[in-house]
Amino acid sequence: MISVTASLQLFDFHPALEDFRASVLQGLKQTPKRVSSAAWLYDQRGAELFDAITVLDEYYLTRTEMSIFRQYGAEIGDRIAGGALVEFGSGSSKKIRILFDALKDKGKALPVYVGLDISKEHLQASCEQLQGDYPELEAIAICADYTQPLELPDVFRLQTRPKTAFFPGSTIGNLEPDRAVDFLSTVASLVGQGGGLLIGVDLKKDKSILEPAYDDAQGTSAAFALNLLARINRELEADFNLDQFRYEAIYNETAGRIEMYIVSLIDQVVMVAGEAIAFAAGERLLTEHSYKYTPAEFRGLAGQASWEARSIWTDAEAQFMVMDLVVV
Repeated sequence: MISVTASLQLFDFHPALEDFRASVLQGLKQTPKRVSSAAWLYDQRGAELFDAITVLDEYYLTRTEMSIFRQYGAEIGDRIAGGALVEFGSGSSKKIRILFDALKDKGKALPVYVGLDISKEHLQASCEQLQGDYPELEAIAICADYTQPLELPDVFRLQTRPKTAFFPGSTIGNLEPDRAVDFLSTVASLVGQGGGLLIGVDLKKDKSILEPAYDDAQGTSAAFALNLLARINRELEADFNLDQFRYEAIYNETAGRIEMYIVSLIDQVVMVAGEAIAFAAGERLLTEHSYKYTPAEFRGLAGQASWEARSIWTDAEAQFMVMDLVVV
């Protein structure tokens, strides 16, 4: 479905309720139980909670990545000037504003911006605000699960400009390595030969830093995870009692990933879309992984999908990196 609001083009490919139901039931019937797509965490409330997570003291990722963009914004901005930028998981679009302002300071601009996100209300508001703040910008919003194959709309200014994909936030870490390669291959096809990708990647570090980032003292990360159960209750006529579950995040050093779980506190049976789902006391429901990489590891992963690294920018403590890739 295509709509135009305040000159914003919005393409709505949000997955149907039937897809949500099938995916949730499939994941709950697996052993071990898991959420089949992390996209289901991001309804409107989930998107708001995640925005709250990004400003927590423990959550170093956002502020560290933003510091990289502030320090190297002019250099990074030169890679996108005059082209079309496609942002995956655009959220509140805070990071791209740093690059837009860096371009403006040099008398340059980005003509076309495409925001891709699963939360339609959040996406629409962010793109409308961007278009209002940067009048030279043509903004296009696409509501979709961007981890699935997709095509860009046939918009003239988009199709006739060199394309760069923008995937900040280390969201690539939520994908299993083989799925990450598949996703990177899809992005390579989307931007074409010579197209670019600016991607944020969280670097490996001690679990004393990693675990609090994903399980903060205020409980915002827990609220974000448990909101999934609230959404299932609301949309799939389920009867999860959120007080009978808790959240935990652990760093699996061998696998190089944070593992995020919702844990049942008791033996219980939950009804979901008319089906009975049994949980044992202590049984886990996996909601997300977040893989961490070294620069060499991620360069190798990207190479499997026809990408070659042109530049790498990191913060002073080497906690996070932004890698500039090109399709070869």
